[in-house]
Amino acid sequence: MRKTVSITIIAALLLSACATNDLGDKRDLNNTEKGAIIGTLGGAAVGALVNHKNRGKGALIGAVGGGLAGGGIGYYMDNQAKDLQKQLAPEMSRGEVTIQKQADNSLLVSMTSTTGFDTNSAALKPAYTPTLDKIARVVNQYGKTMITVVGHTDSVGKDAYNQTLSEQRARAVADYFVSRQVNPVRLDSYGKGETEPRASNDTEDGRRMNRRVELWIMPVKAGN
Repeated sequence: MRKTVSITIIAALLLSACATNDLGDKRDLNNTEKGAIIGTLGGAAVGALVNHKNRGKGALIGAVGGGLAGGGIGYYMDNQAKDLQKQLAPEMSRGEVTIQKQADNSLLVSMTSTTGFDTNSAALKPAYTPTLDKIARVVNQYGKTMITVVGHTDSVGKDAYNQTLSEQRARAVADYFVSRQVNPVRLDSYGKGETEPRASNDTEDGRRMNRRVELWIMPVKAGN
C-alpha cells in the first residue's frame, strides 16, 4: 500500500536531491525541475510524483535540457538500446528481460515476475533491485527520454483487485527509479491489470509471463 507522508517532507527530500546529466553525473535540480516537482505535490505520497499528467511538455523539455530532433532521435535511441542490452545481458540470457525497439524509436523493456514480485505483493524483491539499478544507470546517461512504467497481472483474482495490484507494482518500480536519481519529471506509471496477457493464463508458465512490468522509454522530441 502507498505510504502517506507529509507533503512538506516530500518537498524537502526531493528539492534537496540531485538529478543527473547525460553522462550520469550528479547535478542540482534546476528551477524547472523544482517547479514541476512542487506542482505534482497535490497527493501526499511519492507515487503521486510519477504522473506526466501533472506536468506539461514544456516543463519536460526544459527539465531534460531540450528535446531531440530529426535523425538524431534514432541514433540516440539506438545507442541507448545497445547500452541497455550490454548491461542487461545476464538477465536477457535467463529470459527475465526483453528489449525491443519500436517503429517510433521508443524502447520496450519487459521484465517478468521471475525476480520481481511475490504473488499478491507489490513489494520489490531484493533480487529485482540490481536489475533496476542497471536500468537506472543507463536512463540517467540518456536524459532526453521519458519513461512510462506499466504494470500487468495474470487473470487470477478479481478484475478490480488485479487492476489495483498492477498500479501498485508499476508505482513501486517508478518510485525505486526516483530513489536512484532518475528525474521524477521524466517518469509516469499506471497499471493495465489483466487486460493485456502475453501468454495463456491456463498454465503457470503463462501466468508468470503475464505478471510483468514494462518500461516504455520514449525520446523527448523538440517542438512537440
